Amino acid sequence: MWFRPLAATVLGVAALATCPAAAADWADSRVAGPFVCRADFSLARMDAVLRDLAQLQSDLSATLGLPAPRESIDIYLFHDRATYARYLSRYLPNVPYRRALYVKSHGPGEVLAYWSRDFEVDLRHECTHALLHASLPWVPLWLDEGLAQYFEVSPSQRAGGHPHLARILASLQREPPPQLAELEKKTGLAEMGRTEYRNAWAWVHFMIHGPPEARKTLVEYLSDLRSGALPGLLSVRLQQRLPEPERRLAEHFQNWSR
Repeated sequence: MWFRPLAATVLGVAALATCPAAAADWADSRVAGPFVCRADFSLARMDAVLRDLAQLQSDLSATLGLPAPRESIDIYLFHDRATYARYLSRYLPNVPYRRALYVKSHGPGEVLAYWSRDFEVDLRHECTHALLHASLPWVPLWLDEGLAQYFEVSPSQRAGGHPHLARILASLQREPPPQLAELEKKTGLAEMGRTEYRNAWAWVHFMIHGPPEARKTLVEYLSDLRSGALPGLLSVRLQQRLPEPERRLAEHFQNWSR
């Protein structure tokens, strides 16, 4: 449930150019913060989810210092898998099938998902990708996925309720802390397995909830990305400001569990 092989971010494709976005083509539509949500079912049951999405941009701004996107981000929701699959086949024939997608060719991009038991998690995950790529010209793969996983759960669960917390604690009992420099070598989704996703989440959690120096380093790194500067490797910056970051990460989680 908490592994992302069935959700994906697809950048740089010619997508949704002929997508029927008019309100008449959908059963319901709502605006939630920067998102324009269209669905082939009534959105009345999604009030809580839409509130979360409306809050998501504020959370990213407060936590990471990222500005709101200048354009709205479209969300397309489907009541079942079969309808979703037919839609992808028609409008995104060249994109590999995934349970949820964030697709960007130009502009802020689009999010697509269908109703499933993981629907809310998938939606927050892909909408986080959308907000990141609406604010930044590019994002390192590990950081893109780590942040999406951090924000994919409800706000009350982000600090201590993600299932990755138990997994990273278990891994630290039997193996050395994850190396950020190894994650930075990953350039394609095929290189991101269960362990890499867990480790990416762990580094994001550490930088948000760990030493103030770590969070400051992350915020400054994202600011440099946004400005178009060549920011170098985050692992190098972190090492300069916070010696032995791997040891500090291990201590962070060991203390967190208590």
